[in-house]
Formats: sequence, structure tokens, C-alpha cells
Amino acid sequence: MKNLKNIYLSILMISLMISSGCTDLFEPSLRDIQSIEGLYENNPNPAYGLLQNAYLPLPRNSWQFSDMATDNAVSTNENHDYLRVATGQWTATFNPLNRWGLGTGLQYINLFLEHVDNIQFANDPVTNLTFRDRMKGEAYGLRALYMFHLLQAHAGMVNGELLGVPILTASQGIGSEFNIPRNTFEECMQQLYADVDAALELLPWDYQNINSVSDIPSKYRELGGGLTEYNRAFGSDGGLLVSGRIVRAVRAQAALLAASPAFAQGNSTTWADAANYAAQIIDRQGGVSGISPTGLTWYRNVNEINNTGGGNTPGGEVLWRTSLGGNSTNLEATHFPPTLFGNGLLNPTQNFVDAFPMANGYPIDHPSSGYDPNDPYNGRDPRLREFVIVNGSTAGVNNTVINTAADGPNNNALNRVETSTRTGYYLRKLLRQDVNLDPNSTTGQVHIQPRIRYTEIYLIYAEAANEAWGPTGTGSNGFSAYDVVRAIRQRAGIGNGSTDEYLESVRNDQVAMRELILNERRIELSFEDFRFWDLRRWNANLNETATGMEIQSGVHRIIDVENRVFGSHMIYGPIPYGETLKFSALQQNDQWLP
Repeated sequence: MKNLKNIYLSILMISLMISSGCTDLFEPSLRDIQSIEGLYENNPNPAYGLLQNAYLPLPRNSWQFSDMATDNAVSTNENHDYLRVATGQWTATFNPLNRWGLGTGLQYINLFLEHVDNIQFANDPVTNLTFRDRMKGEAYGLRALYMFHLLQAHAGMVNGELLGVPILTASQGIGSEFNIPRNTFEECMQQLYADVDAALELLPWDYQNINSVSDIPSKYRELGGGLTEYNRAFGSDGGLLVSGRIVRAVRAQAALLAASPAFAQGNSTTWADAANYAAQIIDRQGGVSGISPTGLTWYRNVNEINNTGGGNTPGGEVLWRTSLGGNSTNLEATHFPPTLFGNGLLNPTQNFVDAFPMANGYPIDHPSSGYDPNDPYNGRDPRLREFVIVNGSTAGVNNTVINTAADGPNNNALNRVETSTRTGYYLRKLLRQDVNLDPNSTTGQVHIQPRIRYTEIYLIYAEAANEAWGPTGTGSNGFSAYDVVRAIRQRAGIGNGSTDEYLESVRNDQVAMRELILNERRIELSFEDFRFWDLRRWNANLNETATGMEIQSGVHRIIDVENRVFGSHMIYGPIPYGETLKFSALQQNDQWLP
């Protein structure tokens, strides 16, 4: 591939040719530019560039921290977008969770798909076919992924009908009709499934070099393709590209959304579908025993991270990740407590802390829990101190004791300065404690950012299987929701030895198991941009007041920190107001105001 500058220049020329309405301005200079077809046929670089650029708008390319707009966390920055969303300022003109811009990526994808069959990527016909197939598979997979995120953010009710987004499977140019209505949610899901099927016809499970000609798919082998030709396109060099495994994970994510209460109306996707889609991936991992033993601490497993390179993923927990950057201090500078030279932005709430059971597995409000409100962090689920800095925790390169009490000795204390905690807690999860922010000896570290984790897939299965077949039902699979939850809690160190008495007490109660699974999902996927969307797909209470812990003279007292102000219609996000002004056919979701 030639240098990136040439690719972007080619894309810019294409964009000008397609989107410009100012023909008088551009016509003289365009006379000497090749047609789009000629440009592609003579040089595959523009096609590479289109597909590369389709990866750029992906959600989870950077940390979002939308938990600060939920009962999981608050922000210390009073002007933060998520604080404004949570406190009544979310509108169709102010929407930090807007994903409508993914349409740019769809344009890249559709342009690519329209021209890819006319592009020559290599002189050898088999190599040319393998590269063409791989990139077409990527494009279909990306289009399915975009549809999932667009539906998550913008699907909603309009006059009693659940609508999705306009389905775009062709590029848009000067002569296109832009004023098109939204398709139904069901139509959008069927388009997503069609793109998944198209992708899976073309992509391998994973990008890895094969050593036997017999492993080459027959369509390439019958044309005379050998190991060299196959591995060039589908080998380990493609590790971070969309693969068959990733596409299957997207299908499971989308099916879970579609089966959930807020999106199930008029929708053919069932809980069993979501469970079975997740089970395909779990089976490939070896079933329930395939849950990574180090998956809980994936963000700080130094040896695994240091041995991650190329397209591989660390420790069997990360299914798909972003590219590795160099050493960085950004996350820690944003979230470390003040005395560790951080800005303490995200503060976990008491609501979130209360979601952690005791180490014996019982919820803290259960009579058998042994919870002591005067010693609230003693005997708790080990994940609490793994994910949250509580009063008395240690943090940073020097294991500094963090005192969050209102009468604490420094700026880590409750509400002491602008960057001090508002809840009595600081974030620990995602952060590397071996990062040093001291201006005199700053040290950064490499960070892993997953796009999809296996724990999410296991939890998709648990939730969907419980709804489809009950806690211990398996459908046609070899494991149940109960089996998955048991394994996840065992990994966390929950229960007395090998016994999880609370789990055993609810193993035949679908409602209680549902609450337990959703709570495990809340804990395990916390601060990774799940809670905001999970509350909505379940029609849950969005207005639970965010609370905190005030400690004064050793006395613990729960305090209100921040009211949540969401209308009932806000289980669905809005269509951008500007788009509904421009296009009369584009209906806004019910009750959303500019």
C-alpha cells in the first residue's frame, strides 16, 4: 500500500466529485480527473483508503464514560456533557451520545462495495480474489456493526411504531434522493442479519496463517490457490480487521438489543436467537471453561499487555481491540485522585458500590449477608476494591493511602476542591497503577482498549438464555445461564470455597436470576459504555438519584449527590434536530424536543 497521504488525497477527490453541488467552482479542475471507475481500476489505493476510513468512526475507538449519565457515576466537571445529559439538558440539539455521524462511514462502505469487484488488487487471480473477498467481508461486517450502533442510539417509537434508521445500501451522490423515511426497526435488523450472512460467507473465523493446503477453502483451492496466496489475505497480519468471530459477536450484541423489552415490539428476534448467537462464540472458546481466569483484570495484566503485539489479543479476554498506542498517562491524568496528580473526573456512586455483594455472594441487603453499614467495605466482593478506590484504599506507584473522608487530611477528601470526589469514591478500573503522574518523574504505560470482550459475550448468553429457557435451561447448547454466572462469580472470588449459597438459592427462580445477571453485567462491564444503554433497553428506572458516602469522624452517612432528570421517552435517543429540519420524511422519536 502506498503512503497514507496519497490515499487521503484520492478519497478527497472522490468526495469532491460525489458530494459537491458547486459545479461551477469545481468543473474546470475536474475535467482532467479520471472517472471514479477509472480511478479505482487503475489504482487500488483509493479502495484501501475507503475501507480504512470506514474503521475510523467506530464507537469504542476511545473511552466514552457514559456511566456518568447513569446511577453508576457522576462527574466532577460541572460542565461535562454527560452531567448535562443526566441533569435534564439532553435534547435533539444537544446529544453527546449522537451516532448519526456513522453515516459518513456508511458512505465509505457503500462506495467501496459498489466498485470493489472492478478493482485489481494483485496480478495473480487467486491472490486478487482472496483480497477482494476479505475486504468485501470486512465491509459487510462493518455495515452490520454500524447498524447496531445506530439502532442502539436512534431507534425509537413514532406514533406507536418502532422505527429504526434509513437503510442505506448504496452511496449517495449529487443525484440521490436524500429525503427518505426511516425504516422499521425490524427491517433494519433484517438488513443487519443480511450483512452478517454476507460477511460470514467471505471471512474466516480468525486471521491466522494456515500450514496445510487442505485447510484452504475449496473456492480458492480449486482455482490453484496455495498457502502463500491464502495467507497473504487471510493470515495473521490481518489480526485487528473485522473477522468472522467479530461479526458473530456483533450479531449477538444486536440480537440482545432487539430481544430486550424496549425493542421487542413487532420484532422477530427472540431471546433464544440472542443466546444461540452468543453460544456459537462461547463454543469456540471451549464453553464455560473458556472464561479467561485473568479476564477480570485485563487492563492491568502487565505481562499479557507487554506481550501483545501485531493483531493478537491478551489473555483470552479481549475479542477485538483498538490498535496499541505507545506509553500514555491520559487515562490516569483524567481519573487519578488529586494527590496522585489526577483530575478525579469520574466518581463511582454509592448506588454502584451497593451493587457489589458480600464476598459470600449475598447482596448487602440480604439477611444472610453479614453486611455492616458502619464498616461497609469489609468482607465485600473482591471486585469492589479492584474497580473502585474506597476510603483507605491504596493507589499509584507508591501505594498511597487515599483518604476520601470529609474530614480527610488532603485534597482527596470529599468535596475539598474542584477535582475532589463528590461521592467519596474514585475510579480504579481501567487505570494502571504503575503510571506515575508526578511532574518530576512522569512515567506512562501501554493501555489496552477492547472493542469487544469475551465476558460481554458470556453475559449476553446468560441474560438471553435465562429469558428463553430459565436459569438452568440450555436450549440446544451445552450450558445454562446458571453455569455462566457461576463461573463468572467464581472467577471473581465469590462464595465460600466452591459454594455460592446465594446463587444456589435462586437457581430455579427466573426473576431473581434475571436481577442477578443484570447486576453481574453492571459490575463486570462497568465504565465501558454499557450501563447507559442497558438501563434503556430494559425500560429500567433512569431517575435513581446518584448518591455518595460522607465519612465524618469515622461515621458513615449516605448522601444525595445528583438528581437524574430523564423523561420516560428517553429510553430512546433522538434523531438530530437539524436532520429532521432538512428532511421532512425523517420522523423524530416521540416527545423529543429541539
